[in-house]
Amino acid sequence: MREPDFDQLLHVLRRQKPDRPVLFEFALNGDVFNLFAGGPPANSGDPLDWTRHVIRGFAGGGYDYAMTPGSNFGFPGGEKSRQTRQEHHAKSISQNEGAVISDWETFKQYPWPDPDAADYSRLEKLAADLPGNLRLIVNGPGGVLENAIKLVGYENLCVMTLADPGLADELFAAIGSRLVRYYQRCALYDTVGALVGNDDWGFRSQTALSPAGMRRFVFPWHRQIVEVIHAAGKPAILHSCGNLSAVWDDLIDGIGYDAKHSYEDAIQPVEEAYEQYGSRISVLGGIDVDFLCRSTPEAIRARAQAMLERAAGRGGYALGSGNSIPSYVPIENYLAMVSAANPGVAPLIESLNTAKAIHR
Repeated sequence: MREPDFDQLLHVLRRQKPDRPVLFEFALNGDVFNLFAGGPPANSGDPLDWTRHVIRGFAGGGYDYAMTPGSNFGFPGGEKSRQTRQEHHAKSISQNEGAVISDWETFKQYPWPDPDAADYSRLEKLAADLPGNLRLIVNGPGGVLENAIKLVGYENLCVMTLADPGLADELFAAIGSRLVRYYQRCALYDTVGALVGNDDWGFRSQTALSPAGMRRFVFPWHRQIVEVIHAAGKPAILHSCGNLSAVWDDLIDGIGYDAKHSYEDAIQPVEEAYEQYGSRISVLGGIDVDFLCRSTPEAIRARAQAMLERAAGRGGYALGSGNSIPSYVPIENYLAMVSAANPGVAPLIESLNTAKAIHR
């Protein structure tokens, strides 16, 4: 296992050249954590056991950080029923399913949570569990737009922004102001090295709201989130899926994010994104998840190595997937990508190949 060194990721986030290749993922699956941590998590009854397992998993894979929520803060409601979740694979489900706010009355009745009442102590308690120079990266409980969609429903939200923009303003203010305070609280801890604004802004073809709508309702709150993160002297990372071609200037120049994560070949391959935006913002990940699923380990390793070589002279890049590593990504394909930046995973690849040969 290589020694975690968060300074290497900091070099990337500052668009500098790290001393060695750096890895970045927003999320890994349980099998990966078990593999890198050397087994399943402890079962002591301590609610932090899973997070400690996550820390060991990230460190064991050669990452210089571990991703974790900062507290138990979140916006209740808006969840789909158990029956709806079960039916999801059998038929289409309305994106309005589970909505809890529809008008001024339901907006006022909603139990808006207090971020100052949440428990952030985990960010202090985990200090003893961070190996080497590993730091935590804190993600949010969903983003500004994601939570608005969760509480109102997507189609309903689109209608609201047009039919009652005043209510939409108040809705986004209620969500955004609380997220600003959440990030402000999280950024104060020494265990936290960077923070992620995780908020999916669009679809494969366009942003979820019009660019004008994003600029009115969503971006002002992200700007404030970035401001409180920067005020604590820490980098701010955007994790956002979708086609953001119409708003890249906003996220770089208007909002001020230091790095962008989540790329899809069908929208813009990461190689193109790095060439177009890499001089203005750090680029994280980008090896398309579909490519990871369908390609051979040899092709994946070659693409990962080529991306690292592309960025070697300029910096500002960390290797990883285009989005995350769900359980359906073949583990040998994932390890092939990781091995381009961390040759230390080679024994794991060999053991997997040996196990496959035995089962044959």
